Amino acid sequence: MSLNRRRAIVGAASVALAPRIVVAQTAAPPAASPGPFKVPPLPYPTNALEPHIDALTMEIHHDRHHGTYVANSNIIAKDYPQIAAAPPAQVLLKLNELPEQIRAGVRNNLGGHVNHTMFWQIMSPSGGNPSPELAAAIDRDLGGPEKMQSDFNAGGLRVFGSGWTLVTVTQDGTLALQTRPNQDSALMDGKHVLFGNDVWEHAYYLKYQNRRADYLKAWWNVVNWNALNERYAAAKAGTLEI
Repeated sequence: MSLNRRRAIVGAASVALAPRIVVAQTAAPPAASPGPFKVPPLPYPTNALEPHIDALTMEIHHDRHHGTYVANSNIIAKDYPQIAAAPPAQVLLKLNELPEQIRAGVRNNLGGHVNHTMFWQIMSPSGGNPSPELAAAIDRDLGGPEKMQSDFNAGGLRVFGSGWTLVTVTQDGTLALQTRPNQDSALMDGKHVLFGNDVWEHAYYLKYQNRRADYLKAWWNVVNWNALNERYAAAKAGTLEI
């Protein structure tokens, strides 16, 4: 058998083994797909974060983009139910133990699902203030609220293309700044996210166009500090899941 023909046969076999993945929708949300993964409802109306994030962006981002990550995760789970048999944090931590043909799909789609599930939770039209314990951790580990915001935004600006800027938290309460490309999750490294901002263009382009810096600055107006206080306490208690 010629080398070129052998390569063609191997390539075709790989395509046959890989689950069929849905391309992100732009005209309509993907049909609800049966399976273990669900898009969580927004905890507020789509217009609740205006003027900082507009209603149409929230609708498209939540229903279509997050909906596609969930639909694709369910497609993979039909043939590989092990990705739903354990908590997402464990699946992503052990990504390299999954069959090679689904690793990229799980990384992108289950990663996108957990990132966005976190994202909706940590925003609100009225978010309160950091608890004394969280405020002390921000001062200790991140140089105080102003430096944290400046460094966090700078990290978001440095992300080339699409990704996330994050504050991670350990079980002893230590905070750190991190960026991740695409839909990679900090859970892949065994880290938990206290909060993060989505710097994919679909998160801000309708309102801010290419002005990512303006979006990053405005986003702090919708941070739900009450939710962050709860997440910080859960991280220290070892019960923070996503």
